Amino acid sequence: MYFKRLTAALILTAATASAGSIAPRDGWAVHETAKPFDQLVADIKAAAKEQGLGVVTQAGPTGAAAARGITIPGNRVIGLFNNDFAVKILSLSTAAMIEAPVRMYVTEEADGTATLSYKLPSHVFAPYSDEGGEELSGLAGQLDQRFALIAEKAQR
Repeated sequence: MYFKRLTAALILTAATASAGSIAPRDGWAVHETAKPFDQLVADIKAAAKEQGLGVVTQAGPTGAAAARGITIPGNRVIGLFNNDFAVKILSLSTAAMIEAPVRMYVTEEADGTATLSYKLPSHVFAPYSDEGGEELSGLAGQLDQRFALIAEKAQR
C-alpha cells in the first residue's frame, strides 16, 4: 500500500511540475511573481540600479529561437555587478572573479507570469573563502543583501 501511495504522489508531482519552473534548491532564492516576463525584467534592471549594481551582461535564447521559428517561454539571464565590488574581490581572490557578474534568472511561466531566481552571492563565492577569507565572505554577504532588495523591489 505504501508503494502505491508513493507512486501516486510521484506521478501527481510530475504532472503538476512545469518544465519551465525553477524548483527551490540549496543556495538559491526563487521568487514566483504575478508580473509578466518583460515587466519583471525591466523592474529588475531598475531595482539593480537603485542598489548601485549595473547590468553587465544579458543573455537569453527566446529571441534567437523565435528567429528560427521556434517559440519558447521568455528566458533571460541578467548579470549584475559593479566596479567597486570587482576591485575589492579581485584584491582578495583572483580566482573568485570568474563568478562575476552574479546573475539573476527570469523565466516565463505557462500562465504568463514570471519567476525570478538566483544563486545567493554568498553561495557563489563560497568556494573561494579559503583564499578570500572573512573579507570575501563579508562582500558576498553585502551582495546577498542587495540581491534580496532587488528581488523584493522587482516583485512589487
